Amino acid sequence: MSSIFISGGAAGIGRATALRFLSEGWTVGVYDVDDTALATLKSDHPDIVTGHLDVRDPESWDAALADFTSHTGGTLDVLDNNAGVLVAGDLADLTPQQVKFQIDVNTLGVTYGAQAGYKYLKATEKAHLVNLCSASAIYGQPGIATYSATKFYVSGLTEALELEWEDDDIRVVAIWPLWTKTALADNDAKSTQKMGVNITPEQVADKIWEAVHPGLMIVPRMHYSVGRSTTVLANSSKFAPRALVRSLNKLLTQ
Repeated sequence: MSSIFISGGAAGIGRATALRFLSEGWTVGVYDVDDTALATLKSDHPDIVTGHLDVRDPESWDAALADFTSHTGGTLDVLDNNAGVLVAGDLADLTPQQVKFQIDVNTLGVTYGAQAGYKYLKATEKAHLVNLCSASAIYGQPGIATYSATKFYVSGLTEALELEWEDDDIRVVAIWPLWTKTALADNDAKSTQKMGVNITPEQVADKIWEAVHPGLMIVPRMHYSVGRSTTVLANSSKFAPRALVRSLNKLLTQ
């Protein structure tokens, strides 16, 4: 039976992903720092393996993955680096603690997860590392500058590991949603007001399912946009003049 480990999966996109893969017969592990939400998830879906995970702590990663793989015979098909946090506000108005919190969870957490999961993914044929990126990494976003910058890091890490782990038969992909109907979108960032919050967690979960079931690919695919608006913004960033991309993002975010 195939298996997926989801960090920060007790609510939102992670929870929807857990239910999507569970419905397909996978062994699903959801590990989170929110023990109350984990207990609710476990009560609703007893077949999901749950446990505590602080993604900022490498030892917590090691313990969580060892626990989950004790239920799978030591194998792991997909590690979903889902955990992420966002504190909206102009950078000058954030506390150092708020800045550090976002960087620690969104960058260190993803990196520690990749490190800890590597030995399990390497031992499994055609394994996947899935990193939750964001449309805010298409162009730096005012009002959520730290969060946006951390997602640029996730994009770069994904591209580096896709090359680094190719010979180990580990496919590394990034999922790029725009604002999604989760707690992260409950903020006063201008882009949420101008672009709306239209993507559901289930749509993101479906895209993750698609990403780890790519079928025959002539050219390797690494980045998966969620929703038409994200695709349009991503393509405009690639092909339009940089000054035009800046103007478009200013229009959408200020």
